[in-house]
Amino acid sequence: MTRFSAQEIIETIRMVQMENLDIRTITLGISLRDCAHPDADTLGRRAYDKICRVAGRLVPVAQAIEQEYGIPIVHKRVAVTPVALVAEASGTRDYPRIASYLDRAAAEVGVNFLGGYSALVQKGATPGDTALIRSIPEALATTERVCASVNVASTRAGINMDAVAVMGEVIAETARATRDRGGIGCAKLVTFCNAVDDNPFMAGAFHGIGEPDGAVNVGVSGPGVVLSAVQKAPGADFGELAGIIKRTAFKVTRMGELVGRAASERLGLPFGVVDLSLAPTPAAGDSVARILEAMGLERVGAHGSTAALALLNDAVKKGGAMASGYVGGLSGAFIPVSEDAGMMEAAALGSVTFDKLEAMTSVCSVGLDMIAVPGDTPPETLAAIIADEAAIGMINRKTTAVRLIPVPGKAVGEYVEFGGLLGRAPVMAVHRLSSRAFVRRGGRIPAPLQALNN
Repeated sequence: MTRFSAQEIIETIRMVQMENLDIRTITLGISLRDCAHPDADTLGRRAYDKICRVAGRLVPVAQAIEQEYGIPIVHKRVAVTPVALVAEASGTRDYPRIASYLDRAAAEVGVNFLGGYSALVQKGATPGDTALIRSIPEALATTERVCASVNVASTRAGINMDAVAVMGEVIAETARATRDRGGIGCAKLVTFCNAVDDNPFMAGAFHGIGEPDGAVNVGVSGPGVVLSAVQKAPGADFGELAGIIKRTAFKVTRMGELVGRAASERLGLPFGVVDLSLAPTPAAGDSVARILEAMGLERVGAHGSTAALALLNDAVKKGGAMASGYVGGLSGAFIPVSEDAGMMEAAALGSVTFDKLEAMTSVCSVGLDMIAVPGDTPPETLAAIIADEAAIGMINRKTTAVRLIPVPGKAVGEYVEFGGLLGRAPVMAVHRLSSRAFVRRGGRIPAPLQALNN
């Protein structure tokens, strides 16, 4: 068990009370591979029963740890085996019916979200994969807690452009299916390159095939803590600043390790990873953008923003790796527009543009995240954006992702309100030049030379 000194305990209390430090999520990964059945309803009932059995104590255990340690645990979540892998044997094409069982299970155990309505098609799609992907708009429109993800590319396989084209259509259809809520279904849908098996953060969490039957993964978030540390060192050079951020990340990760192992012991399940991702919220002071600005940028988006983000992301990873042998997931800095008050403000003022965001994703934790775009954006343009982001991930051997929200009826400069941690966002401009002929070529962009590293 991790032990803390009295000074560390006092420091942690200060970070919780004054700097928005929290455990962003405890995500319980559950394998559904033993739930497969030729009958879709039997599969659904098996999945429902297993989730309720394994995760039934997750929320009360997390609440008890909150009380005992005085550390807020904002979300309690479940991630399951990619549903396309489990459901294909049933032969059903009524995948939204399976999603409804998952949604009811999530409600029964009291978790905020359930991830894993997913397919892995980086090299090609099976009939079950295709059926699940095409069902995503209906599934997300008819459930409250289910989240979906599709991995369309990897450094090892290249980019499946057929799947990329389909995902452009699926995103547009999901926005239309949830038009009465500002297209919010798209906030529960992520398109990945190099998706990881142990990511505890939604909407992209799923329980990978190399994972045990169940595992406890913790997502820790501390933008406010890092911001405070950077603000206290206005005269530090970049080497000193990196050291300050590393030491801060070390402290935050140790807290996550403590909570994760406590939850693991009480739930009787293996401890998976601590994901030290600086995931911002709309709350004042809980912003990654403000950290970059505290480094000396007038506003995020100014020249130097990518370099500042690279330093931040690298220092966070190094500090976390020193604090735990089980750092995993994504572990870096998120730059979602709607969920980060500083990013939202910069986007509204035009200091950060879509192209600058894309450049910054080459060094951040994930990618183009929670970005509102005009509701009439063509599916081929959405697909081309996915292809660009997947190329960044593929070439750089990193996870990248796209979570775009084409807001029905909204144009550039208008706002969409999602509420809660999803925040609000200005609708950002995308290039109006057509990518249709490019996307329609189809096939697979071959894997880069980096794939030949074994």
